[in-house]
Amino acid sequence: MILFVDACVRKDSRTLRLAEHLLNTLGEPYERLRLADCSFPAADEKFLAERDRLIYEGNFTAPLFEYAGQFARADAIVIAAPFWDLSFPALLKVYIEQVNVIGLTFRYTQEGIPEGLCRADTLYYVTTAGGEFFPESYGFGYVDALAKNFYGIKNTELIKATGLDIDGAQTKKILLECEKDITERFGKKQ
Repeated sequence: MILFVDACVRKDSRTLRLAEHLLNTLGEPYERLRLADCSFPAADEKFLAERDRLIYEGNFTAPLFEYAGQFARADAIVIAAPFWDLSFPALLKVYIEQVNVIGLTFRYTQEGIPEGLCRADTLYYVTTAGGEFFPESYGFGYVDALAKNFYGIKNTELIKATGLDIDGAQTKKILLECEKDITERFGKKQ
């Protein structure tokens, strides 16, 4: 099952449009987690104490670990997150704080190196940007580093459409070209 992490907040989101095209192209069943509909607990002192206690007890079935368990069990992950302020919407960072759970999505080796515990072999990161200034090391780079270095997800794919809000941009054409690229890159070979 593919886990679709939807960090888009607009109903007419261009990022969401591309992510849905990717999911249709992949043709696999998926479960959508719309972050705007989630109510995440704050990662404050109380939350961290409770999480640490449950981890120490090995109680990973507690509701506190619902999102981390879902993430760890997914066969593939699609994240849709627009490029905002050199990164992504804050909801995605809050979600990641819920997913990073020692003993569930990763563990540390005796040398102190993170070792992934997630089932997924591929994480697809779909994004759009209004301009052409798109340093990949920020939003995507952060998620890429977590996937490869913490979760054990070795394959990451960046799907992006940029320049959408530049004066005179042919936005529809840019999105159609990106959809064509998605189909060519990820369509099932027959």
